[in-house]
Amino acid sequence: MPRENYQERLEELRADVVAMGDLVLDRYESALRAVEAGDDALADEVIGTDHVVNDRYLELEEECTELLALQQPVAGDLRLVTASFKIITDLERVADLATNIAEYGGEGGGVHPAVDFRRLGEAAGEMVSDAIAAYETADPEACREIDVRDDDLDERCRRASEAVVRSLLEADRARTAANESSESDSEHLADALDDVSRALLAVRDVERVGDHGVNIAARTLYMIESDDELIY
Repeated sequence: MPRENYQERLEELRADVVAMGDLVLDRYESALRAVEAGDDALADEVIGTDHVVNDRYLELEEECTELLALQQPVAGDLRLVTASFKIITDLERVADLATNIAEYGGEGGGVHPAVDFRRLGEAAGEMVSDAIAAYETADPEACREIDVRDDDLDERCRRASEAVVRSLLEADRARTAANESSESDSEHLADALDDVSRALLAVRDVERVGDHGVNIAARTLYMIESDDELIY
């Protein structure tokens, strides 16, 4: 393959990874909106189109494999291809998490009254978006800044989980104080436990989205500077 065509394929690969990032983030944003609004139709759309991301992932995986096997890139080109392969894997997993999140919305919207889930989800999504932008523009400082932001997201997720559990304990204490033990109260407690479980899973998945943003930033930093400080 002529050198100019090889370089064009590398640039196309980068552009295609960015486009996959846009596709995944669109689905993730739709999942957040579905949860916030309690929109079952939108949630079903997110869940039912997961194959679109999977197909795109397989296409880019094949492109990376061909570049590695047939062109045997070295130095910076090799780091670009291997980083791209790792990044599309993280993006595919973000898409899977978006599918999970779309299923968490309760009746009337939201995952739990103790959690501002939309803002929490947006913070994680912005980390992924900014990591993809850093990959596109080869910005090492943006990669390091995303890693710092992950600590804040982790803390916010921890507080959200605590608030969910605390609300359950407070409700249980209130029922005990009122000496409520009817069959209907037992059913109410079972429903409350289901709500708490769903909310904790939703918060956990948002935290994982942020982790994938860090992974993308880490691979991008290694691609740019051969610096593995965020990988290990």
